[in-house]
Amino acid sequence: MGRAGTGTGGEAVAAVVAGPLLLLLLLARPPPASAGYSGKSEVGLVSEHFSQAPQRLSFYSWYGSARLFRFRVPPDAVLLRWLLQVSRESGAACTDAEITVHFRSGAPPVINPLGTSFPDDTAVQPSFQVGVPLSAAPRSNASVNVSHPAPGDWFVAAHLPPSSQKIELKGLAPTCAYVFQPELLVTRVVEISIMEPDVPLPQTLLSHPSYLKVFVPDYTRELLLELRDCVSNGSLGCPVRLTVGPVTLPSNFQKVLTCTGAPWPCRLLLPSPPWDRWLQVTAESLVGPLGTVAFSAVAALTACRPRSVTVQPLLQSSQNQSFNASSGLLSPSPDHQDLGRSGRVDRSPFCLTNYPVMREDTDVVSVHFQPLDRVSVRVCSDTPSVMRLRLNTGMDSGGSLTISLRANKTEMRNETVIVACVNAASPFLGFNISLNCTTAFFQGYPLSLSAWSRRANLIIPYPETDNWYLSLQLMCPENAEDCEQAVVHVETTLYLVPCLNDCGPYGQCLLLRRHSYLYASCSCKAGWRGWSCTDNSTAQTVAQQRAATLLLTLSNLMFLAPIAVSVRRFFLVEASVYAYTMFFSTVLFLLGTLVIAMSLQLDRRGMWNMLGPCLFAFVIMASMWAYRCGHRRQCYPTSWQRWAFYLLPGVSMASVGIAIYTSMMTSDNYYYTHSIWHILLAGSAALLLPPPDQPAEPWACSQKFPCHYQICKNDREELYAVT
Repeated sequence: MGRAGTGTGGEAVAAVVAGPLLLLLLLARPPPASAGYSGKSEVGLVSEHFSQAPQRLSFYSWYGSARLFRFRVPPDAVLLRWLLQVSRESGAACTDAEITVHFRSGAPPVINPLGTSFPDDTAVQPSFQVGVPLSAAPRSNASVNVSHPAPGDWFVAAHLPPSSQKIELKGLAPTCAYVFQPELLVTRVVEISIMEPDVPLPQTLLSHPSYLKVFVPDYTRELLLELRDCVSNGSLGCPVRLTVGPVTLPSNFQKVLTCTGAPWPCRLLLPSPPWDRWLQVTAESLVGPLGTVAFSAVAALTACRPRSVTVQPLLQSSQNQSFNASSGLLSPSPDHQDLGRSGRVDRSPFCLTNYPVMREDTDVVSVHFQPLDRVSVRVCSDTPSVMRLRLNTGMDSGGSLTISLRANKTEMRNETVIVACVNAASPFLGFNISLNCTTAFFQGYPLSLSAWSRRANLIIPYPETDNWYLSLQLMCPENAEDCEQAVVHVETTLYLVPCLNDCGPYGQCLLLRRHSYLYASCSCKAGWRGWSCTDNSTAQTVAQQRAATLLLTLSNLMFLAPIAVSVRRFFLVEASVYAYTMFFSTVLFLLGTLVIAMSLQLDRRGMWNMLGPCLFAFVIMASMWAYRCGHRRQCYPTSWQRWAFYLLPGVSMASVGIAIYTSMMTSDNYYYTHSIWHILLAGSAALLLPPPDQPAEPWACSQKFPCHYQICKNDREELYAVT
């Protein structure tokens, strides 16, 4: 069976080794023996190196916090070796952390670091992940090996642990940068033998494996692999191990057949193998480096006889035109079978009824699938009804596949049940044998309809890039004869959407991008969490949301106090500034969408967004205070009452408000702490306003001379007189 291994010690090179040198060391090392290779370099294998630019990691709060990387694995690859390099800055702010790295083939990994719940009817598989710790050293390396990987897109997602939810001013609190860079070393085979159906292929195994592949065309019901005429000089029996199929993470259905001691001949039967692709087979000797094994490998394909559904309106309107739909050309006639040069055709009754499906691209990561005749699907008991959904463009894996089924009420009887399976790569056809929806290399998703439950829904987040198949068949568990003449029409609603229900009323669907690849995720608010913002375990109630809105809004009315004081003392400019602040702050918190829009354009928690205006105002105030003190030749203010009842309380309120704003606000208490910040800021402004100018007499005589003369000054006219 294929193996995915990790290493941080022996498999990873020391942390002090730089990236390029580490890659040279990896290129010089042979593939590991655990992956099925010997210590010597093999003939017919080549290595290719892929790398992507490093990205700075973030603490996890939603899917957009994870950094996504996309790699393209070429066909005929036999080994993937990821080198995971993590580094951080040196400083007191950098603490020990563990970076979590997720892997998945065919689509971005579905991760859930916060342990939130998914929407109902959502099919989720646990992601394959590894941890890369960062402790004493500023750099750390780890490696992940995957033997016999599936070709196509592979995705890597990395993130730091969940965030603390504390709101900090950027630039004021110490930060630490964690940087992650994955690099991929691919070993692929260039000397590979092609197996033709029903044609024995002689093979001789020495110390190295033998690589073979067979092409599986559309409408293949089963594949039989068989070893014949096995001869060994090192042991009895047939000491050969066959590894069939690719490794796909997080799930893996690769098949391994060991022929030592097995009944002769050694066979492996694969029902519903992946259609329209090459299937890789690796043969390894189990007798050691000095022994030889000779055998003949045979691949037998059994064709499926599909029954076509004729779409009369389309055929009449386009008799002279070819038509390309989700099932390719309108499905082949029962007599048309394409199994290459050879192969067996199942002459039994039809194995499936093929319903052509039209794919309609409506937007980015948005697709609508519907039957060509725009009617429901006819489901009976003799053969499965199959619909093909083409999600193989490479840009369809960033959304959610939603499938809704509804059976006709008048046609459903108490003894009938409609069983459905959703599979990738090939449809499930064995309803008469099993109902587990398992094909050769994929575990499907089951659905069922009955007279008591005529609706069924399925949500698949981030579906793999492939052709998907919906198979339906009518079953009568108690008596099969009751279903012989029964027919039920099922309405299908098939969509690929960026976000389920557009993330609901408590979330926003955001389109994310990694180079040219687009994928969507939900950003939740008001304490709601989860993949589609449906987890209300930490959500605020409606009363709490109203109270928070009232607090943030009505706390701005405290600015009426400094406005009134400014108007009374004829400080009209100051009154205008306070009125402007109160009005727009109130409107800002009333319009929630405006808050989100501005937060995307302006970093409201940036240090200079707050310190800039404060420093500018402080410089002007200090300059004027120094000027007035020098001009009056005494320190201002002169009365202790002014210091005790105005200046010191005002400065204290401003200091407490700044301390709350910079160090105490979190996502949970934001509504309360920010309201207190409004109140303290408005109160300090009212207390720190200067007193009004005292009215002065037109002529003020300030000095008497011994000769009974005095100097009198007119402040309005700036005239002096001696009397």
